[in-house]
Amino acid sequence: MNHAESAYGLWWLVIINSAIFIMFAFSFFKPATARDWRTFSAFSAFIIALFVEMYGFPLTIYLLSGWLQTRFPELDLLSHNSGHLWSTLLGEKGDPHFGILHIASYIFLGYGFYLLSKAWQVLYHAQRHHQLAVSGPYARIRHPQYVAFVMILLGFLLQWPTLLTLIMFPILLIMYGRLAITEEAEMSKQFGTVYDSYAQQTPRFIPKFGHKTTFP
Repeated sequence: MNHAESAYGLWWLVIINSAIFIMFAFSFFKPATARDWRTFSAFSAFIIALFVEMYGFPLTIYLLSGWLQTRFPELDLLSHNSGHLWSTLLGEKGDPHFGILHIASYIFLGYGFYLLSKAWQVLYHAQRHHQLAVSGPYARIRHPQYVAFVMILLGFLLQWPTLLTLIMFPILLIMYGRLAITEEAEMSKQFGTVYDSYAQQTPRFIPKFGHKTTFP
């Protein structure tokens, strides 16, 4: 195995990248309640765990190093490209940054942040006027912000999988699902039959093709 200069131990990149993505998400999500902060904190923990392994210490590479060296003897475990494990496991050649999974990850990340932004604009306006959010992304699904967070997390997993984030991902899915159900109960209590009618017409997470809820 040919060792190049290590791509890890760059803790300043861990701090900068974590701060950028967390602050970017914060600017759209703007947590206000304790539940919002729990949701955002779980997302932030995922982001920090990701960048610690991407630039700080490659725990996943370290734990799998024996198997990886046996399976891929020419692989330089200290290079940054080795962290793109999906590309390695799929036997892709060339720069993984131009691979189909990496490109797909940018699509998930870009649309995830776009959806988060659009959903927040609608929700902020509705909260200011004490109304139910039913327009924009909320006309297609009941919880676009949680879907946006999942898309962002999935985008990072496609780009740079780690054992820790792979474990955290399903936990976060369950967490967001439970929070969604809790919020629905609160909205039903606050808005009564208006919300119940909206919920009956609008999918929770997965939109129906061509369907868009319309409210007067």
